[in-house]
Amino acid sequence: MHSILLRLIELRDLLSHHPLFTIGFLLVVGYFIGKIATKFHLPEITGYIFAGIILGRTALGIVSHEMGESLTIITEVALGLIALTIGGEFAWSKLKRMGADVVLITVVQIVATIAAVFFGLILFKMPIPFAILLGVIASATAPAATVAIVQSLRARGPFVDYLYGVVALDDAGCVILFGIAFAVVSGSFPSAGGQVHSQWHIIQHAFLEVAISIGAGALAGVCLHFLIRNIRNKNEIFIFSLGFLFIINATAIVFHLSPLLTNMAAGAILINASLDNLRVFSSIRQMTPPIYALFFVIAGTELNPAVLIRKEILVFGSIYVVLRALGKYLGVYSACAIRKLPKSLKNNLGYCMLPQAGVALGLVLLIEASPIIHNIPEDQVHYISLMVNIVLLSVFINEIFGPPLAKMAVSRGIKER
Repeated sequence: MHSILLRLIELRDLLSHHPLFTIGFLLVVGYFIGKIATKFHLPEITGYIFAGIILGRTALGIVSHEMGESLTIITEVALGLIALTIGGEFAWSKLKRMGADVVLITVVQIVATIAAVFFGLILFKMPIPFAILLGVIASATAPAATVAIVQSLRARGPFVDYLYGVVALDDAGCVILFGIAFAVVSGSFPSAGGQVHSQWHIIQHAFLEVAISIGAGALAGVCLHFLIRNIRNKNEIFIFSLGFLFIINATAIVFHLSPLLTNMAAGAILINASLDNLRVFSSIRQMTPPIYALFFVIAGTELNPAVLIRKEILVFGSIYVVLRALGKYLGVYSACAIRKLPKSLKNNLGYCMLPQAGVALGLVLLIEASPIIHNIPEDQVHYISLMVNIVLLSVFINEIFGPPLAKMAVSRGIKER
């Protein structure tokens, strides 16, 4: 029995050195555990994260630390797809239809969430740069979970219109704020040699990076619009659009721009240039299921359940989860009260903001993979790992309890007046 076990371990080590085996195994195991999760009325995303935990270093060890680093490209592609999709929600006709109510609700709940999480973490001695980043990441929601809930209930009406509007603007606002915050915060990190830039240099660099990222994305969106306007074959549109998306992503990374802002700007330009460009979004949607599945499974491999019982992570993670929930709910409630909106919105819409998944995971993994982080002193590296585990804990909790609460809120919201 012992020799058989050793042979299996040797086979695992041999096969896990090849990225194709690892990717295939992640997809297959993620699929089956995702299906099991749905049997317990949990989102497939929760199953994917469980699959990552099982296949990660804390259990079977199929995905080693070195292999995890080689799979960074999956995270980069997934983030590009998420950002492009968010940008596609910025159709001018849709923005006009949303009106001031949706904008106010979005802004108030984002500010309330960031402030609540930031000050809560600061009170418990979290360093300011990391508290800022976690505060911004806390403002992200889970649009995929929201859409799935609404579709399963076949819900329609004003409540759903407000919900979709706030969720779309929320993640867009989070991505923009993160681009600014990360540029500012990364400039304040001391380098390995101990050098810290001046505050003016940090602010100047941050806004320059944001401006160039948005400008480059807008230019890429214009180019893609003109390059595909005479293409009619769906497969050709898919091939060309996907290749162009990879180029946009790679260019942003190579020139140290924000891939999120760049892709979001490209998506916004595409959707406003012509409704024909909906073909781009619908064609790229073909590859999102396996990419998103891999994205969540890889995120799960980063989660070490043994680490989560550490006092530091439990304390900071609890603060993050609780204050994020309060910021989201009270922010929405306050904005609805200011605008004197119906009770159905005021009492229920905040619960729909609780799920948190793809964008938050993508942002924290982007921080971990950033070349800037690799140059900071050892005493700061500890907080990067802490941030990853806090967000993973939050996603895990909010993907278990968030969707049922959101489903209840949608059901009540479409019935109440």
